[in-house]
Amino acid sequence: MWHLDPGRLFDAEPTQRAAARAIFEAAAELPLICPHTHVHASLFSSEGATLGTPAAVFVVHDHYVLRMLYSQGIHLESLGVPRVDGHWTEQNHRQIWQVFAEHFHLFRGTPCGLWLKQELIQVFGIQQRLTGETAQAVYDELEEKLALPPFHPRSLFERFNIEVLTTTDGPTDTLDHHKGIAASGWGADIRPTFRPDAETNLTSENWRNQIERLVLASGVTVRSYGTFVQALQARRQYFKMMGATATDHAACSAYTEELSRREAETIFQRGLRGEATDEDARRFTGHMLMEFARMSVEDGLVMQLHIGSVRNHNEQLYRRFGPDVGADIPRPLEFTDNLRALLNRYGNDSRLRLIVFTLDESAYARELAPLAGHYPALRLGPPWWFHDSPNGIRRHHDRVVETAGLQNTVGFNDDARAFLSIPARHDVWRRTAASWIGGLIAGGLVDLAAGKEMMLDVAYRLAKRAYRFDENRSEFLVHTKREGRDD
Repeated sequence: MWHLDPGRLFDAEPTQRAAARAIFEAAAELPLICPHTHVHASLFSSEGATLGTPAAVFVVHDHYVLRMLYSQGIHLESLGVPRVDGHWTEQNHRQIWQVFAEHFHLFRGTPCGLWLKQELIQVFGIQQRLTGETAQAVYDELEEKLALPPFHPRSLFERFNIEVLTTTDGPTDTLDHHKGIAASGWGADIRPTFRPDAETNLTSENWRNQIERLVLASGVTVRSYGTFVQALQARRQYFKMMGATATDHAACSAYTEELSRREAETIFQRGLRGEATDEDARRFTGHMLMEFARMSVEDGLVMQLHIGSVRNHNEQLYRRFGPDVGADIPRPLEFTDNLRALLNRYGNDSRLRLIVFTLDESAYARELAPLAGHYPALRLGPPWWFHDSPNGIRRHHDRVVETAGLQNTVGFNDDARAFLSIPARHDVWRRTAASWIGGLIAGGLVDLAAGKEMMLDVAYRLAKRAYRFDENRSEFLVHTKREGRDD
C-alpha cells in the first residue's frame, strides 16, 4: 500500500528536522496563491465541466511526463499526442495508461514523480502502487471518480484551497471564459495574465496573422509602430479591467535596448513586409521589453520576464507534433549588461515591479541576487521549470537570500499546466523551504519566531504582495455583482 511520509523533504539532521516540522505546520494549511499558471480558464467555465479521462489528465497533455517517456524510446504517438499531419496516434486511453503505468518507475527521484504520487494518493485516494499489473484497476478507480461532482474542476479548486489563480493569455484572447466565470456567481478569483510574445517576435511564422488579430481585438488599425503600441496598450487596459495584475514575457536572452522612434518604425515596417532579419527581431524584442516596462510604470501591471529556454530543440518532434511536447532546453545567460538599459531607465522607479526568472542557475548568485539586492523595481522569481525541485529550491535559497534578502524574492508560483499538480507543487515548495529555514534555526542564524515569519512569507505573503492581488480586483466582477448577476 502506498503512503506519503509526513516528514518527507525535511533534512535528516534531527535539530533541523524538528525546526522544519514546527514552522511547516504553521503554514501548511494556508491558501494557495497561484500567480502564474498555464491552466486554461475554460476548465472552470461551467459547474459540470470535467477533467477528462485518466490518460488525458496524467499523460497526453503533460510535457514533463512526455519528456521522460520519450527519453526512454517510447513514441509519442503511442501516448496519444496528436500529430500535426493527422496521421495515426493512439486513441485507446486505457492502452495509453497501460504504457504510462508500466514505465511509472522512471519518475522515481524526480519532482514529477513526487507530484504524480501525491496527486494519486491525496487527490484520488489511490492506495495501490501504480505498476503495469495494477494499471487497469487504478484506471477504473480514477475513471469512476473523475465523473463524480467532487472531482470536477470547480470542486477541486475549492478543495485545493486556491485563493487566486491566474491564467496566461494572448492579447487577442476575448477572455470570454473569464467573463463567464465572473458572471456565474461562483466567486472564484481567476484572473488573466497578458502575454504578448506572439505579437512582438517579428520572425515568428504567424506574426503578420497575429497583427491582423490584434487589429480585430483592439479596434486599432495597425499600420505603424505607433499604432502597434496603441493596440497593445488598449488590450492591456482590457486585461486590467478583467482583473489582470501582471504581464508575462518570454525571451531567449535578457537583452534590452531603447531604439529611437525612427529605428523602431523602420524595423516594424520590415516586419510587415516579411523582411525582418534575426537581428531585427533581437533588437525589436529588446526594445519592446523597454516599452512594456514603461507601460507597467504607467498602468501598474507587474512585469514578469522568463528568460533562457531554447524552445522546440528537437526539430523532428516539432515538425511532427508542434510545440510543448517536452523538447525545450535551458541555455546559459547574461543579465548584468543585458538588463542595464532597462534598469537604468526604470529600475529606480518603485512603480515598476519586474520579476525575473531564469533557467541558468549560475546567474542567481553571480548577477541576479546582486541586481535584486540593489534596484527597487527588481524581484527574483522562484526556481522555474527544470529547477522547480527539492534540490533546485535549496540551491535557489542558498544562492539568493544571503545577497538579495528574502523580501526581494516573490515566494512561489507553480507555473503549472497540469491543474491537479498545483497542491503537490506548493507542498514540495513549502516543505523544502521549511527545511532550508530550519537549517538557519538549527545553525543559530534566526530564532524560531523569525523562522515562522519567514515561512509565512515564502508560503503565502510574498507572492500575494509581489503580484499586487490586494490592490486590484476585476472591474468586470465588481460590475456583475453590482448588477446582481452573481446569484
